[in-house]
Amino acid sequence: MAKDLLPDKTTQPAEWYTRVIQLADLADYGPVKGTMIIKPYGYAIWERVQAAMDPMIKQMGVGNAYFPLFIPMSYLEREKSHVEGFAPELAVVTHGGGEKLEESLAVRPTSETIMYAAFSNWIQSWRDLPLAINQWCNVVRWEKRTLPFLRTSEFLWQEGHTAHQTHEEAIQMQQGAMGMYATIYHDFFALDGYIGQKSTSERFAGADDTLTFEMMMPSGKALQSCTSHDLGQNFAKTFDIKFQAPDRTEAYVWQTSWGLSTRSIGGLIMAHGDANGLVLPPQLAPIEIVIVPVQPDENILEYGRKLEIQLADAGRRVFFDTRDDERFGYKLNKWEVKGVPVIIKLGAKEVEEQKATLKRRDTGGEKVASQAELNGHIEALLQDIQRSLLAKSQALRNENTREAANYDDFKAILKEHKGFVKVFWNDNPEAEAKIKAATKATSRCKVASGQQGTDFFTGEPATDVWLFAQSY
Repeated sequence: MAKDLLPDKTTQPAEWYTRVIQLADLADYGPVKGTMIIKPYGYAIWERVQAAMDPMIKQMGVGNAYFPLFIPMSYLEREKSHVEGFAPELAVVTHGGGEKLEESLAVRPTSETIMYAAFSNWIQSWRDLPLAINQWCNVVRWEKRTLPFLRTSEFLWQEGHTAHQTHEEAIQMQQGAMGMYATIYHDFFALDGYIGQKSTSERFAGADDTLTFEMMMPSGKALQSCTSHDLGQNFAKTFDIKFQAPDRTEAYVWQTSWGLSTRSIGGLIMAHGDANGLVLPPQLAPIEIVIVPVQPDENILEYGRKLEIQLADAGRRVFFDTRDDERFGYKLNKWEVKGVPVIIKLGAKEVEEQKATLKRRDTGGEKVASQAELNGHIEALLQDIQRSLLAKSQALRNENTREAANYDDFKAILKEHKGFVKVFWNDNPEAEAKIKAATKATSRCKVASGQQGTDFFTGEPATDVWLFAQSY
């Protein structure tokens, strides 16, 4: 496992990305094109995401449940824009048990339709509201161009679905879910971005409004990192989800759906990784500290075991690498590629002085701490690494956000820099299609309203500020 096996991240980002996933032992390719096997080290990152997010979901009054993987095609076809939006990506089962099915089944691309058919049975009165359900599951979207974690035909996610008595309650839930996602990215992934509304062309099929969290990657391309949708009463009317109000009148519910997937791990890899491989923020690292002995000397091993117990008792996720068939340099390289935030190097000198040499993964900087002060040094170091990675993400976002007054400026920025381009624009699907065809850039989100400006594409008066970028 040599770092020189890694392609250059700047000039070969796709090759670097796939090689890091393999060398860091995160995932492997599945036997079906576009699928992947998430290996234990990669899945442990997803478990950290789940452990952080699941309590937050429950604090919003949303309970976990599970719905079937197979969805009758008639369910999807009830909502015209929904089925049209997913039709190119659907995987459809036509035979089962050796016989042709009476009705074809879609393999879950998302769960609105199958959940809302149940909601229509469960909701009768205003007392049944709000109905708020989340599920951790897999979904299938038959992608033509795939990349592990970022875009695969099958991926893992959570999807929240809620029904409310009023539109105001639904919007509050939609915004609350996006706020939760922003907290997860900020506090755990050490990543920052922009929150805003999707355009008419880009919003979720069947939604009245979609909120998104858009992040900038070092390649200059944007990554849609999660979404939260105001579904209005569209699905309620399609699936006849009504309730009797306190005044005995009958009304349709207002609904939301929202989700974050394993695509987030792809963003984590690209955003923080460097020439030496993966760089993990401590909050999501399966292993926060790895202890690496210079040689398998019994005194060193005994001292290493003491430090391992000391750190574990302090609640740290620590691993002592005692393999005797790998050289010291190879081990250091291995754990650097895997992105462990702190490596403790132990040799005869450290044993003699009852100290430890701490190397931080993000900067490569080293410091020496005594055994007595080790816990405090580790705590401070991990906090500083988390802060530093977030600051780096914020700097990347800011440095790669530029303003364009007109279409010529817009094209020049994309040609020279890529990144986010901030413009005044009137949401127009025809205009967006032309912009995408000419520049490969799409609107990422609306970030401000009620201002005075000029539409960068048409020259007409505009009041909304949007971000455009090329994306994954």
